Amino acid sequence: MGRGKIVIRRIDNSTSRQVTFSKRRKGLFKKAKELAILCDAEVGLVIFSNTGKLYEYASTSMKSVIERYNTCKEKNQQLINPESEVKFWQREAEILRQQLQNLQENHRQLMGEQLYGLSVRNLQDLENQLEMSLQGVRMKKEQILTEEIQELNRKGNLIHQENVELYKKVNIIQQENMQLCKKVYGITDMAASKNIFVPLPFDVRAGQDPQALIELQLCQPDQETCETSGSGSATK
Repeated sequence: MGRGKIVIRRIDNSTSRQVTFSKRRKGLFKKAKELAILCDAEVGLVIFSNTGKLYEYASTSMKSVIERYNTCKEKNQQLINPESEVKFWQREAEILRQQLQNLQENHRQLMGEQLYGLSVRNLQDLENQLEMSLQGVRMKKEQILTEEIQELNRKGNLIHQENVELYKKVNIIQQENMQLCKKVYGITDMAASKNIFVPLPFDVRAGQDPQALIELQLCQPDQETCETSGSGSATK
């Protein structure tokens, strides 16, 4: 069996009226919050009880809701009355002009200009503001320098690792080159152990330090060695 319709009229019993007010108020606030969240709406709700107590809810802030309400109301009036529109824009221009003047004055004071008329307290506040601004600039500068140093260290480590790998590859190539020259010129390990000079087709100069600069140069075989090898082959 469904509930019967409730007659919408003032509740005479003060206790029942207070209980109903409390329940309906909570339900109204809940619905307003759900409307703001679900529909992304800006909601402002103001309730005064019969005793004059204030209850309010705002999805953002009550001040911004009221300012937005007044702005929309003035715009609606402007559509009806052109004179009101002119006055509205005149007030807006005056407000913006005053804000610009205040910003320019603050900027000049921060630059150390037009300080006349300021009390010691105002000058102290200005000095504290400049010190805080300077501290923020220094912190930002140190942060940027630290990040740049870390990035340079990272790049330096990568270059060092690449240099070590290249140094290892050069050593391997040099060893292979030595073995190849031994086969070409017929030099045995015994001759190599006696420090017999063998001309290399590729001159590889590398220091013991992996970070040292490595220069690779293409060299021609010695002319006398070539003639000796040629004559020996002819004699055979």
